[in-house]
Amino acid sequence: MPLVGYPERIAAALWSLEDTRTRTLEGLDEVDPTWLDVVVPGSTNTIAGLLYHVAAIELDWLYSEILESDDYPSDIVALFPDDVRDDQGQLVRAAGEPVENHLGRLAVVRTHFLSRMREIDAGDFTRERSLESYDVTPEWVIHHLSQHEAEHRGQIGEIATRLGSS
Repeated sequence: MPLVGYPERIAAALWSLEDTRTRTLEGLDEVDPTWLDVVVPGSTNTIAGLLYHVAAIELDWLYSEILESDDYPSDIVALFPDDVRDDQGQLVRAAGEPVENHLGRLAVVRTHFLSRMREIDAGDFTRERSLESYDVTPEWVIHHLSQHEAEHRGQIGEIATRLGSS
């Protein structure tokens, strides 16, 4: 169901993003909190690292691609003490944090995302942004973020399945 208070096309896209998050949170209900920092054989990622990454990328794409700004709010930046990737280019593991921290980070970023999207009108939603490596519209960014989170939700599910069967 489209979100209330946004132009129709934006509301529908944001609903898709929210549906993706609902599914991610439902999947996390099946995750034992002791699994957050475990690296399973054949993977370099942890559940904690994937959750950190999903939140960080959502924030980055909001500012870099949609808002075309690097003026990130300091209170939200403080939720990301580490770069999203380590020195070897792997996703940071974000180890040692309780699941509540990861869920809180996701919630804060999403609330901020939805709030800032109220500044975007229907015309700006489909206006192309020309970046160094590619061109995007906010509409496509929301589609991409939904896909991005869904793909990482699959990875989280795979890690949880492997840990639950061991």
